[in-house]
Amino acid sequence: MPIQGTEADIMKLAMIKLENALPKTAKQLLQIHDSILVEVLDNDIGIAADIMKSTMETIYPQLGINLKVDVKTGKHWGEL
Repeated sequence: MPIQGTEADIMKLAMIKLENALPKTAKQLLQIHDSILVEVLDNDIGIAADIMKSTMETIYPQLGINLKVDVKTGKHWGEL
């Protein structure tokens, strides 16, 4: 479906931009549907979260709608 393809393209754009924007201690591990799992040092969590949220919400301004991004943190997947 066109919506699914658009979502996949937006995620790819975000992941590419995040690769250079995130702190050097951050590592993208996995994309799960509409989520990106990132491993980052404790002292860089806030910085990485802010970068991810702002980058992903503004990744494709031509879309014509506002994207909303939620960021969750935890020590392991069970906490998310």
